[in-house]
Amino acid sequence: MKEISFIHAADLHLDSPMAGLKFLPESIFTRIKESTFTALKKITKTAIEQKVDFVILAGDLYDGEDRSLKAQSRFRTEMIKLKEQGIPVYVIHGNHDHLHGSWVNIEMPENVHEFGSEVETKKLHTESGNDVHLYGFSYPERNVWERKIEDYRKEEGADFHIGILHGNEHSGTEHDNYAPFTVKELQEKGFDYWALGHIHKRTILSENPPIIYPGNIQGRNRKETGSKGFYHVHLSEIESNISFIETSDIVWEEVEIDAGSQETFHEIFQLCQSVMNQLRKEGKGTLLTVQLKNIKLKDEREWNSLHQELQGLLQEDEQEEDSFVWVVKLEIFEANKLNKDQLKTETGFYSELFQTIEQYDHLDRALAPLYEHSLGRKYAPQFTKEEQQELINQAERLLLNLLNN
Repeated sequence: MKEISFIHAADLHLDSPMAGLKFLPESIFTRIKESTFTALKKITKTAIEQKVDFVILAGDLYDGEDRSLKAQSRFRTEMIKLKEQGIPVYVIHGNHDHLHGSWVNIEMPENVHEFGSEVETKKLHTESGNDVHLYGFSYPERNVWERKIEDYRKEEGADFHIGILHGNEHSGTEHDNYAPFTVKELQEKGFDYWALGHIHKRTILSENPPIIYPGNIQGRNRKETGSKGFYHVHLSEIESNISFIETSDIVWEEVEIDAGSQETFHEIFQLCQSVMNQLRKEGKGTLLTVQLKNIKLKDEREWNSLHQELQGLLQEDEQEEDSFVWVVKLEIFEANKLNKDQLKTETGFYSELFQTIEQYDHLDRALAPLYEHSLGRKYAPQFTKEEQQELINQAERLLLNLLNN
């Protein structure tokens, strides 16, 4: 029976700058910077262990059109490993690493086959005696709005036909509509598999034939949550078998924690720690956004600790962990705030109260007695705008707590 085995990955974004994360501890940030290369190594390791017939990389290998020398060099090292095992690699370039970019080129080994700016067919005769036709193109420039799918034409003479396309399914509105296509158009081409790239969320558009976005191999921000990786594909004359393999060394997660039944800061702290330990993944780092909801603390001092110290306490010792869970963002939602918007629309006391708070501009006058005192002048710092706003917020919470009791 005719059958082939290959790896389908896309959107490697090697050497991504991981923008906005430099505030993290150096050990964690260094690991994040290395994470795309760690994921790439998992691809080559699996390809060798599984003795696949070939590897497909469906666009955006590099994060930018300059194709950093570091990224090219690391990529070349992994491709040489595959060359030594006789595994060919088929590459298209997408909107991020298009052909019109400016870079210092590092030559790739001969097992790496790169598609040009027009749709073309590359032919492979596998060691097991199967003939495969692979169809694809690389972006000549960043913006490709044309329906390039119209240029894909099946050429007879192969046991398997595989389309490679970096583009947007036309109904999708979350991404730029590059090289748009419909699922029906892909199905009508009569190919055995469509290896897609461009969308970072893992998605199976069709099972017969398989039309698949593997997603990117490493999440790079809060919007790219969950496990990332690639597909190991087996195709035969009668069926397809597709397995997802995770590559992400760092995983982004978001969690909502209902703290409505916790009455003290300590109880909330323990609850957050428990949730973090449940999310901890052996050998992987987790960057966590926490939404802490339904807070009902009565003691204003504990409110201050919650806003000012909880995130730091949750981060303590995590940078020393190999399987760390680092809280990158903590959002706190008070129980009484659930009704605030409604109360603001009502006439009467609450409406006037919130209006007064929002328009309050006499904080300097309110703080004057503090600085008129000799000790206040000596030891009390001048409050920043942010600190002044927090004082007003604390006053609002205190008033609402008193009124609700």
